[in-house]
Amino acid sequence: MSQQFDVVVIGSGPAGYVAAIRCAQLGLDTACVERWRSESNEPVYGGTCLNVGCIPSKALLDTSHKFYELRRHFADHGITAKQSAIDVAAMMSRKNKVVGQLTKGVAGLFKGNKVTGISGVGTLLGRGRVGVTGADGAQQELRASHVILASGSEPVAIPPAPIDNELIVDSTGALEFDSVPQRLGVIGAGVIGLELGSVWSRLGSQVTILEALEDFLPALDRPMARDALKILTRQGLDIRLGTKVSGSRIDKGKNSSVIVTYEDAEGSKEAVFDKLIVAVGRRPVSQDLADSAAGLAIDGKGLVEVDEFCATNLPDVYAVGDLVRGPMLAHKGMEEGVMVAERLAGKKTQVNYELVPSVIYTHPEIAWAGRTEDEMKQAGVECITGSFAFAASGRALAAHDTDGSVKLVVEKATDRIAGCQIIGAGAADLLQQMVIAMEFSASAEDIALTMFSHPALSEVVHEAALAVHGHAIHKANRKR
Repeated sequence: MSQQFDVVVIGSGPAGYVAAIRCAQLGLDTACVERWRSESNEPVYGGTCLNVGCIPSKALLDTSHKFYELRRHFADHGITAKQSAIDVAAMMSRKNKVVGQLTKGVAGLFKGNKVTGISGVGTLLGRGRVGVTGADGAQQELRASHVILASGSEPVAIPPAPIDNELIVDSTGALEFDSVPQRLGVIGAGVIGLELGSVWSRLGSQVTILEALEDFLPALDRPMARDALKILTRQGLDIRLGTKVSGSRIDKGKNSSVIVTYEDAEGSKEAVFDKLIVAVGRRPVSQDLADSAAGLAIDGKGLVEVDEFCATNLPDVYAVGDLVRGPMLAHKGMEEGVMVAERLAGKKTQVNYELVPSVIYTHPEIAWAGRTEDEMKQAGVECITGSFAFAASGRALAAHDTDGSVKLVVEKATDRIAGCQIIGAGAADLLQQMVIAMEFSASAEDIALTMFSHPALSEVVHEAALAVHGHAIHKANRKR
């Protein structure tokens, strides 16, 4: 006999667990099916983000940054440590504790909100029907008035560098090294590659990042991207652009290594690494998500086709998060989960896809939202910009965090802020101020007339807004 629910969610990553909780808060009897499980066969919630993605990587980034600061910059503050070393096992143990605390936290939220957690692999069988296969092969069927698909994504594999989970790893394996590799190769200079490369570089690895694109961070305006490249290169990352990996082989000599063959403007070359991370992106986990007879529309990239409200081609079936169009970001998936839940409850909620913030958690952080100057020009919209460097901030100077700058892109005709890019300490949090401002259609003048506390890093945003019309106080403004 099948169980009956108002809503069944497949997947408990950020998009799935948030959708499930919000549905339950709105009075809908909700179940969430999760394939991750503990040794006791209990479901482990949080998906990739909490278990092997956002959270563990940030834990390692935090630890490695502290170690880097200790060895490179603490002496400038009068703090000396004659002996310093990184205990990788202890670092990994702390990371695992953070992950465990948060995944258990989701389980607690499910219990508190009366969400029924079900361990197993969920499959959409048809309208209102979900099959669940348990770890022991046992099968059951769930019935629901509505189904939300949130199965997430997984790392992309490439033929030239097949994963062996020993010397060649994906982003998951890069979170589990038991020692610091002397020579580390990373394929891909995107968010994941830069973050993982930064972790191990700070701990002592010689890191080489191989990127096929000629442009670094194409989502940024070129001057900002060049600034980011200079800062990361100065920190020790060897970032090689226009470099296409063509093959790899394992050398099983005295010290096993990976020999990577790649092509650049000068021809074919080789590089030798102790470990190689493949970080070329992620793909949706949509294979076997739905029975073929269900007729779920999935495009050539594996993305479930949805409308602006995340409704699929099937009645009462929705898809959210990494499974659908748009950036594969946890917060975007969370907001989609909330939107779907509230629309099921009769509300008129929607997501503003024009203002999805993006962040790379290197140090300094790199964050952006809205439209770039290049995009405005390509769209034929006249714009003006305002920039301000962290080097001119008293708070940044006092904290020894002067790398980077803020750039605001403003529509000239209306003075509305259209986009913001930040490279600098606390960029993720500073960007959020501007996302709120843009959500409410604030103008550069609105920000310029707002009082900011002093001394604070946020003053850099204030000065950038003042600079839009040549009024920045703490920089030499050109005449207009």
